[in-house]
Amino acid sequence: AHFVSHAGIRQVVSQGPTRSTVVMGSGMQVDVRAVPEVSYGAALHYFTGSMAHNVAVRQRAVRRQLKVNEYGVFEGDRRIAGQTEEEVFAQVGLPYIEPELREDSGELEAAEKGELPRLIEQRAIRGDLHAHTRATDGKASLEEMAAAARGLGYEYLAITEHSQKVAMAKGFDPVRLAQQIEEIDRLNRSFDDFVLLKGIEVDILEDGCLDLPDEILRRLDFRICSVHYHQNLPRERQTARILRAVNHPLCDILGHPTGRLIESRRPYEVDMQRIMQAARDKGCFMELNAHPDRLDLSDRHCRMAKEMGVKVAINTDAHSTAELGLIRFGIDQARRGWLEAGDVINTRGLTQLRRLFAQRRKSSARG
Repeated sequence: AHFVSHAGIRQVVSQGPTRSTVVMGSGMQVDVRAVPEVSYGAALHYFTGSMAHNVAVRQRAVRRQLKVNEYGVFEGDRRIAGQTEEEVFAQVGLPYIEPELREDSGELEAAEKGELPRLIEQRAIRGDLHAHTRATDGKASLEEMAAAARGLGYEYLAITEHSQKVAMAKGFDPVRLAQQIEEIDRLNRSFDDFVLLKGIEVDILEDGCLDLPDEILRRLDFRICSVHYHQNLPRERQTARILRAVNHPLCDILGHPTGRLIESRRPYEVDMQRIMQAARDKGCFMELNAHPDRLDLSDRHCRMAKEMGVKVAINTDAHSTAELGLIRFGIDQARRGWLEAGDVINTRGLTQLRRLFAQRRKSSARG
């Protein structure tokens, strides 16, 4: 009764002693289940993963003459487990499987072989490699963004303003970028345990060229290359365009690689397999843009990157100090994509990160 009387509820769909369903003011449906303590783990498992995962677990149980449901693990009519999820998995001969992996996409087989990934955790992140200030379309100064990043315990924050093509965001031309480079150098002299990295989110033009001259781009610590215009090109042209950018020796990270905006814009028509292959060959990294409107890479593409040996940068694309906190959504997405700390470049300390970018430049030069 207490739950269904919450002030934020728009509609009570159903109400009972063990289950109630309501619709919140936002339109989101919320179900609450009350289960006995002995069934808690079984219920948690049952309502967490995909239907396909649950079916696969139940099939394993049947082969052991057991039954698994939301009330527990049963041998005949006798409950033998169910208070914890670990108990449920143990009864079907598996170690605990993290909730984000429960999609019947190979996690049971990996668990059986002892090959489950040690999924990345937020505490592994050492810095953010994609942020904007009020010099373009952000809301905070360099000093404010640096203070916020230091407050998160970061070792570094990369300032990556838009380039001149993005005129609506006051994108940088070479002169303004040079001025910011000098400003960051001055500010860095005031830090002893933190560094602002000099970057840019340089636009990939329609022909695949970069929006700023190589001369100024070389003065930066690294470069993110992103598409913001001509997003509806045919698949072959869009793929060729992005491939040309990835093959550029100064393209270090491919920003929000498919361009999707969840529920408002579909991904580009692009061959991600070919893009990933080129990134692997050139040592280019893929961004997992953590903004909840993007979450780009998708979980499927995160896993593709991992399997192909392409490292990922989990970035917030922060336009304010508060948005640096969006990193948690990127971590969640990375975990769905089977990523471990070693798969993500900004789990490295500053020295190791600089070494990675140096290795990337050598790989590109060899190509």
